[in-house]
Amino acid sequence: MKTEINLVDGVAFNATSGSGHSVTMDGPPEAGGKNLGARPMEMLLMGLGGCSAYDVVTILRKSRQNVTDLAVKIEAKRAETDPKVFTSIHLLFKVTGRDLKNTIVERAISLSAEKYCSASIMLGKSANITHAYEIHSASDSE
Repeated sequence: MKTEINLVDGVAFNATSGSGHSVTMDGPPEAGGKNLGARPMEMLLMGLGGCSAYDVVTILRKSRQNVTDLAVKIEAKRAETDPKVFTSIHLLFKVTGRDLKNTIVERAISLSAEKYCSASIMLGKSANITHAYEIHSASDSE
């Protein structure tokens, strides 16, 4: 896996992944940025959310669960002194579908957190990561 980071302006950077996708990162104005993109630490949380969401949807589908939507809301706290690592991260999964089984949703989230999501396992070395979920019934028109 490879990525390349290039300075754009001030403290804004363009990151290009090995698969050819790009994203802009920048700092806040008070730190010399122009708010042109997400902060690098926000990108870590987005990566965690994407990794976890991918796992959970994949596991649920393999478990023959009729998932129609999934959202992950993440809140994190960081240390007050440098390095300002994440100290706590909470993920709330909002799973929508038809006839979803509570035990299967719970197991999918646990498997992601404990076995499959590399981002979660890495961040868990410095942060206390907790999970919760809500199951929502999909309407028949979806």
